[in-house]
Amino acid sequence: MRTDDVRALYDRTMREHARPDGPGVRVERDGPLVRQVGGPDDWNGVVWSSPDLDAEGADAAIAAQIGHCAALGLPEFEWKLYAHDRPADLGDRLRAAGFVPEPPETLLVAPAELLTGPVALPDGVTLRPVTDAAGAELMALAHERAFGTDGTRLLHQVVKRLAEAPEDVVALVALADGEPVSSARMELYPGTDFAGLWGGGTVAEWRGKGIYRALVAYRARIAAERGHRYLQVDASDMSAPILARLGFTALGTTTPYVYRRAR
Repeated sequence: MRTDDVRALYDRTMREHARPDGPGVRVERDGPLVRQVGGPDDWNGVVWSSPDLDAEGADAAIAAQIGHCAALGLPEFEWKLYAHDRPADLGDRLRAAGFVPEPPETLLVAPAELLTGPVALPDGVTLRPVTDAAGAELMALAHERAFGTDGTRLLHQVVKRLAEAPEDVVALVALADGEPVSSARMELYPGTDFAGLWGGGTVAEWRGKGIYRALVAYRARIAAERGHRYLQVDASDMSAPILARLGFTALGTTTPYVYRRAR
């Protein structure tokens, strides 16, 4: 896998020509930018900026997104900045305009076929596909226990996707004696080489037992069966080493810059 070639393919198909990541959202071209727009519970933000964006144009583009956020009444708006984006000081300009950087993530990619092998689960643990609201509630509960964060937004997104576009999402929960201990989902992007892995997390006492790897393998098999060549992850510092051991390759880093409107 040639890293530069795959990164260029990712930029072209998943960013410049991005598709909506769920029902009720749309992708818009705004001059040198591509952004996704939806409701307050959806992800709203910039996914791509032209390599020709210069310093003068960057400031104008940033101001336009702040105005856009205000006009739609969105509580927050994200600019997803990749390390190779231009101009080189774009992050500084975003901060100066009021965007706040969150922890950077590593953009990782692996051939789906590489990860389809069987993985043994601990005794008493089963993987259950999430197909309805009840399953989504278990998934959100596992997410809250694993990350210590509110799972309401995840619950909303999964229920909406299952109701309106179930063919484009794979959601899973791992149960230990009926209790949710891990969850994850996969976003399928029809017509592209990529499938995105999102939200994989395991409660502390069940980590290191193979559950995370099993969730990856389960999703990899489905991605490969549906013709997606690559799995893509925006990985945290916690998951990046695990994914690297499984065979993922780093294409660079991405940092969420979030603008929150004053209330």
